[in-house]
Amino acid sequence: MFERPRSGERALLVRIGLGHAPEQDELNEFDALARSAGAEVLGIVTGTRKAPDPRLYVGSGKAEEIRTLVAEKRADLVVFDHPLSPSQERNLEAFLQCRVLDRTGLILDIFAQRARSFEGQLQVELAQLKHLATRLVRGWSHLERQKGGIGLRGPGETQLETDRRLLANRIKTLNARLDKVLTQRETTRRERKRAAVPTIALVGYTNAGKSTLFNRLTGAEAYAADQLFATLDPTVRRIDLADARYALLADTVGFVRDLPHELVAAFRSTLQEAREATVLLHVIDAADPHRAERIAQVNAVLTEVGAGELPQIEVFNKVDLLSESPHVDTDEHGRVRRVWLSAHSGAGIDLLLDALAQFLGPALVHRHIVLKPQKGRARARFFDAGAVLAEKTLPTGEVELEVSMPRLAFERLCRSEGLEELMIEDPEACAVQEPFLKSRVPARWAG
Repeated sequence: MFERPRSGERALLVRIGLGHAPEQDELNEFDALARSAGAEVLGIVTGTRKAPDPRLYVGSGKAEEIRTLVAEKRADLVVFDHPLSPSQERNLEAFLQCRVLDRTGLILDIFAQRARSFEGQLQVELAQLKHLATRLVRGWSHLERQKGGIGLRGPGETQLETDRRLLANRIKTLNARLDKVLTQRETTRRERKRAAVPTIALVGYTNAGKSTLFNRLTGAEAYAADQLFATLDPTVRRIDLADARYALLADTVGFVRDLPHELVAAFRSTLQEAREATVLLHVIDAADPHRAERIAQVNAVLTEVGAGELPQIEVFNKVDLLSESPHVDTDEHGRVRRVWLSAHSGAGIDLLLDALAQFLGPALVHRHIVLKPQKGRARARFFDAGAVLAEKTLPTGEVELEVSMPRLAFERLCRSEGLEELMIEDPEACAVQEPFLKSRVPARWAG
């Protein structure tokens, strides 16, 4: 059996096209992934097959070519840009006599390096353990199987089963801790909803410039670099909009082609920021010649995590690398669909802020509404929200309220209480009339 080395970063890359030759952008992204993990890339082996070989994935001829290159270049590691089965990994390591890593393992290694928060580290460890669970047999080649003779009766599979049980217990513990973190985050989100603070989530392909845009909009100093998965842990900061309003801006993990499903599942709480957002800012590298494919891949992941139906504003970043100047594209109804800007230079940031203010609409709703006698709970909820400026009982038994509250909170309350008709703008109801009592907008809703 091949004994795996404890370290080694001299890597040979392998990318096999199934049914067609590998495309150059796929090779470039694979190379960037390996370098992001800290590998010293010695070269890349390409080829074409109709289907993966069940034993070695690449077939015996290509495997022999890779083994020769490993010996010539003294590579410590061979990285495949494909998901490998546990048996394929074992067979390749025995044949090549060096460590073998697949695409999922490579991305997990990058995530393990970048996770800084407690939640992020838990998520990475959970994903690593789930990936390792099917590959335990490789790590126990030193254990003796039972054989005849005094002193030669080894433990057999006992140690392996023990390890699997310990692994399962650790996964259970991590899931419990993540559930606790998720509950804490959900409490924070509930407070945001109660205060009707809109949340804007930055999503997009990795290295599209999300963190740079996040820093430009919030004045934060989140880590940003020209590399894949520079940001892993979610960060939420306040962003000031027009009319003394504000929102919360969340920077999320970047997406990538063929993002492993176990990573999507493990990072469910991180991606919850995207699912619960009022609007998504889909950051796109405008200078990327394959940006249409990147957009489709990001939208596919958003659909997978349950955020596919949320409204989006596409932000075409890095226009300073093109001949484009910052501008806004609108649809046939005059709504903003795309904003072209440069997060690096700051050109066009004002256009994005105006677009967000337009999308979120007026900060406050100031209305005179009439509630029927059976809508007592709705009346109580308006009072609980501190939105009632004045109240008047009509001869019919109905109650007329003068309310002033954030638009999002008003619409959410109306939907939950079956008062959707109040959401229709009525010029007379929206007009600021002489209040029944001298009052003003509650101070806690200002700004």
